[in-house]
Amino acid sequence: MAENRTGADAPKRPARARIDGIDAARALAVLGMFVVHVSADSFGLLDPDGAGRAVHDLVRGNSSALFAFLAGLSLALMTGRTRPLSGEPLRLVVVKVLTRALVLGLLGLVLDVLAAPVAVILAYYAGFFVLALPLVKLGAGALVWAAAGLAAVGPPLSFLLRQDLVSPRTPQGALSSLPEFLLTGYYPAITFMVYVFAGMAVGRLDLGAAATRVRLLVTGAVLTAFGYAGSWIALHVFGGLDRLAQESVSSLGYPAVITEDPQLRENLHEQVMDEAYSISGQVPTDSWWWLAVGTPHTGTHFEMAESVGQALLVLVVCLWLAERARILMYPLTSVGRMPLTIYAGHLFVLAVVVAALGPMDWYTPWLLESLVLGAVVFAVLWRLLLGRGPLERFLGLCADNFALLYQENRRDRYGPSAS
Repeated sequence: MAENRTGADAPKRPARARIDGIDAARALAVLGMFVVHVSADSFGLLDPDGAGRAVHDLVRGNSSALFAFLAGLSLALMTGRTRPLSGEPLRLVVVKVLTRALVLGLLGLVLDVLAAPVAVILAYYAGFFVLALPLVKLGAGALVWAAAGLAAVGPPLSFLLRQDLVSPRTPQGALSSLPEFLLTGYYPAITFMVYVFAGMAVGRLDLGAAATRVRLLVTGAVLTAFGYAGSWIALHVFGGLDRLAQESVSSLGYPAVITEDPQLRENLHEQVMDEAYSISGQVPTDSWWWLAVGTPHTGTHFEMAESVGQALLVLVVCLWLAERARILMYPLTSVGRMPLTIYAGHLFVLAVVVAALGPMDWYTPWLLESLVLGAVVFAVLWRLLLGRGPLERFLGLCADNFALLYQENRRDRYGPSAS
């Protein structure tokens, strides 16, 4: 690794003020993953079968989508904010992004070995950065079209490809193959790149402008309403739920007329929705009506609209609160400044808890509150005493040194004018 340098020899780091509201939103994404990973049974303050279950259902899917959305937003900030970089400054940032992606991918594989009962997102996250790089020179409008286009064609394209070309199977690890990364994994790129592109589009806007925030708020509300209401109408008004129920009884060899019994039909509807809520990645391919559901991790049009809409609402609220209640938001923004450290740390703790209590008995009450409190206290103390998070510091050091190596190589090949 090249030695550190200062002055003209060091890669220039773009000057940019940190936006506390984005850090707060990032913290909510990470802490939301805590909720999903430990399940409602690990709540202490909330009834696991009541409010705890409601909170769990609210953040499931939305937290990982928000995480990807903010990854795209961060990438836009790194590559010029409202004015995309070009030339040598952009090349330096690309080197840093690729380095970060490599380190994140390796870290994701290491964390997967810990065998915590969690689908680790970091390897997918690394791939999302790589896939997004060709679009970093685009402005907000073009990125909106990229997100909307993929959101429109992605669900039916995924359905057809998985129906005809990819054998369905349950993923055995965080990420083990290219088809899993693109189509069949826990966080398939064909779905999650919509969130990344949407985040990049938002990152190209002037987030300090009141008019921009109002537009984002309205857009978020419209998308959220479309996602929830559209799915409900497709299932309950246009008969999607009945068709899925008929498909389920037909697959078991029962005649379709069995669904004419009102009580049995209601039971079948509940079974269909239970199956919809159990999906982790993509819908089944035995009926096109599965694309009418909007439950988490289904990758349908409705789910993506809900997730993007709610990500916009969370972002605007966090931006507003971080500016008006900075001290109260300090614990949250501290977590958001070191999301990689907090995310990796909670996986390590979960692995220890599972090893100590056993794979069937680790859902202990107050586990969630303990994880959240530990993460917040650690983040605040580390920020006050040492500043940047440990894994974030390591990631930045790797990126800066590889950028320096790249710059020195260009200087050796093309002369001083190359840098």
